[in-house]
Amino acid sequence: MEVLIAATAEEAAEFAAEAVLDGLRSRTEGNTVLGVATGSTPLGLYSELAKAVAGGEVDFGDTLAFALDEYVGLEGTHEQSYRQTLVRELCEVIGIREENLFTPNGFGDSEEQIRAQSAAYDAAIAAAGVDVQILGIGANGHIGFNEPGSSLRSRTRIKRLSSKTREDNARFFDGLDAVPTHSVTQGLGTILEARRVVMVATGSHKAAAVATALEGPLSSACPGSVLQLHPDAVVVLDEAAAVGLKNRDYYDDSAAGLQFGI
Repeated sequence: MEVLIAATAEEAAEFAAEAVLDGLRSRTEGNTVLGVATGSTPLGLYSELAKAVAGGEVDFGDTLAFALDEYVGLEGTHEQSYRQTLVRELCEVIGIREENLFTPNGFGDSEEQIRAQSAAYDAAIAAAGVDVQILGIGANGHIGFNEPGSSLRSRTRIKRLSSKTREDNARFFDGLDAVPTHSVTQGLGTILEARRVVMVATGSHKAAAVATALEGPLSSACPGSVLQLHPDAVVVLDEAAAVGLKNRDYYDDSAAGLQFGI
């Protein structure tokens, strides 16, 4: 795991964008495939990717994008669906075509139908092969909507949202009662199959979750700790999110790279 600690959230977004672009450059044939996340944390990263597009460094016109999750019970046309959020905050920002944006389908007439749609989505991700998966982390350690207690080998499935997650998301709805109780989310096992994962966390409210995920035991109690198993995980933090790390000096030394001629 590579841990990069930036002075500010803005600098963290720059570091994360470079980690994403570096991971995408390793694709030698076919369309690049990006795993994308919603929430406030990735917005700075998407802004930096937009700058790279404007500078001619990258073109996302043929990139395929797979979303981490979606609410159960909301159609993809709903204003607060994650599909529409990603159209606004991702497609329109960095130039991914809307038809190349794939999101879980949490809308259906029965639980069996939604479960079948979840399995089909998981299979589509496996067939495409994600080059880089962008992640945030919740204050309770969740990634995607894999709440504490999620199996570390889980696949895309229906998942109950914790009270904390629903309270955090209530600001986007007309109160807590309007927030869906369930989601369809990529599983932790699904996420681990991406060739590179780039997790961004900023702010002191994420510090405890970050410290547990990076330096605590591998445990379903902190779903983010599953990144300890990934061979190419890049974690980008600002100073506030890094405050709880015990091995800070080592991360800084590692980030400096090999030093020759000393």
